[in-house]
Amino acid sequence: MLVCIGEILADMIGEEKNGITTYERKAGGAPFNVACALKRFGRDVKFVGSVGDDLIGQFLIRFAGDFGMDTAYIHKNAERNTTLAFVELNEEGERSFCFYRKNTADYLMPSVGDGLLMSADIVCIGSLMLADPDCVEYALDVIERAHALGKTVAFDVNYRTDIYRDKESAVKTYKRILQAADIVKFSEDEVETFTEDYVNSLSDKLVLITLGKEGSEWRYKGKKNRVPTISVKPVDTTGAGDAFFAGALSVLDRSIGSPITEKLLDEALRFGNVAGALNTTGRGAIDNLPDLDTVNKYINK
Repeated sequence: MLVCIGEILADMIGEEKNGITTYERKAGGAPFNVACALKRFGRDVKFVGSVGDDLIGQFLIRFAGDFGMDTAYIHKNAERNTTLAFVELNEEGERSFCFYRKNTADYLMPSVGDGLLMSADIVCIGSLMLADPDCVEYALDVIERAHALGKTVAFDVNYRTDIYRDKESAVKTYKRILQAADIVKFSEDEVETFTEDYVNSLSDKLVLITLGKEGSEWRYKGKKNRVPTISVKPVDTTGAGDAFFAGALSVLDRSIGSPITEKLLDEALRFGNVAGALNTTGRGAIDNLPDLDTVNKYINK
């Protein structure tokens, strides 16, 4: 079982027609996207996060329930609003973000009991909360307790420039979590942000790097390999990295307790690549997630 902890929000995806920009509301938030993808891939998963007691929060809790997620760990805060992310897409489906996130509900994360951590194989930590010092300590506490219980911790960098005061302070904060996690994911751009030398220094961890249309790469204990992906025409790349991460973790979760082999890592990335690619063929991070059978059909072609 996997536990995903972090932000849940509404992606407001913009589209301009006849000089008028309209926004379509979609469920989002990287760790929530990962949780939903894991659910779609047939894994047992729990999500921990916070929303406001407002229209958006009610929409997200309803969406999670309709998706088959256990909503017991989604806290509803009556004092704060739910975070919004406005998303603009270019002609290639690449997106840029503008977050409405000041003193919103996800600054106050629900407590995570040892019982929930004990039931997990992998604990996934979201990154948006790292903009708040208290939430950094919250994340480090969860990681420490998960490790004490013998659990694997996964972390996706998912760096967003407009959330942090400056790059230097953000990188410094991220490194605290990166040093503590066991599985870490970067995009190709994030490798440049943190530097190749730093990423190579994480040799004691499983490092996953997404490379867009070139697929992805794993690095582990001095070895590495690139795994190609399938060719698609992207409509919206929002959540593609989350679908990839969920796909890779779903394969790794099935092998918890067994040695990590090059064959297993290639299999995990192959599944993640297909999941991420197919997710870009529709709008939103979750609505177009492929199911397990669909991904396997592409892999077995």
